[in-house]
Amino acid sequence: MGSRRCLRVAIILGSLFMTLLLLVYWDDVRGFSLQPLLEPGSHQAASWPRKTGVRVRVRVSTSVREQEARKQRVKDVCSGQGAVEFPGRTRRFEQIPNGELKHLIVDDKHQVIYCFVPKVACTNWKKVMAVLSQSMISPSTGKPYTDPNDIPGRLVVHSHGFFTFSQFGHRYGSLSRHQMELKLQHYTKFLFVRDPFVRLISAFRDKFGSINQQFYDEYGSIMLRRYGNLSGAPPKTSKEAFAAGILTFLQFIKYLLDPETEPKVDDDHWQQVYRLCHPCQVGYDFIGRMETQESDAEHLLKLLKVDHLISFPSSTSNLTAASWETEWFAQIPIQMRRELYKMYEADFELFGYPKPDSILNP
Repeated sequence: MGSRRCLRVAIILGSLFMTLLLLVYWDDVRGFSLQPLLEPGSHQAASWPRKTGVRVRVRVSTSVREQEARKQRVKDVCSGQGAVEFPGRTRRFEQIPNGELKHLIVDDKHQVIYCFVPKVACTNWKKVMAVLSQSMISPSTGKPYTDPNDIPGRLVVHSHGFFTFSQFGHRYGSLSRHQMELKLQHYTKFLFVRDPFVRLISAFRDKFGSINQQFYDEYGSIMLRRYGNLSGAPPKTSKEAFAAGILTFLQFIKYLLDPETEPKVDDDHWQQVYRLCHPCQVGYDFIGRMETQESDAEHLLKLLKVDHLISFPSSTSNLTAASWETEWFAQIPIQMRRELYKMYEADFELFGYPKPDSILNP
């Protein structure tokens, strides 16, 4: 009995001692708090000083900080803090016509919304979305594709195989806008952007720097008739025009700036991103860049928690480089360069691309 009493007394005394310690050092204990690790595995860290001298390290990756900076910049420009003004900045989402929402692809299975921007790796991202949503069937297996690299690019060029916001009316009827709002609120929304001038060069190289009858009929032949200084009618085929080398980047820029071109910037391969993806209304959770697409893609797939299911397809060679801008714009008169910048100024400002002073003020 004596041993049990001694043990009981020892436990009581120990408890009282710990209580006294807590009371004496309460201020220091109360001031100590563990911060969450924002990005596991990051090599970068910040230190937080405490009264007790304890340093709590908080890991914040460069990619996380960069994303916050990109999103904040969009918010600032959309709120009018920047000097640039552009159509649709202050309108509400419900004021956007359905026809202008065709670039917002929805994957309900993984709760993802992707706004595709032509000439910004959108073919590869559409392949990723096709695999995630299981919306495309492989003819060889009869099952949905599981590897983006297996999907032919021609199958994803158009958005017909995807479920987009513009199709919500067919599925949800009068509740379509309500469903859009719900998905915008709860789904992860992302897009990828690119330097606007580099994107224009890429669009010209792709659509007019090779044989493309569709774009020649719709735009190339018009450019030649207006600005080609031809003695007769332009060639009937893009093959003839390409062989003659008579379609130029200057004609393309003249077409974009021509008051007779209606509507302005009328193809999504060179439409401004703010017109395609409505960043002021959608509120994107992730903004990737073409210039950092490999690291951004890796970060995004982890964010979506699908990195164990899929990898971003490797990019093709012969990509348009930013270093080519000076050479390509050498044939464009300075005044036209400045007018073109004003046309795309909102995209430069929204997505943090520096004003190309070396091109505008050589």
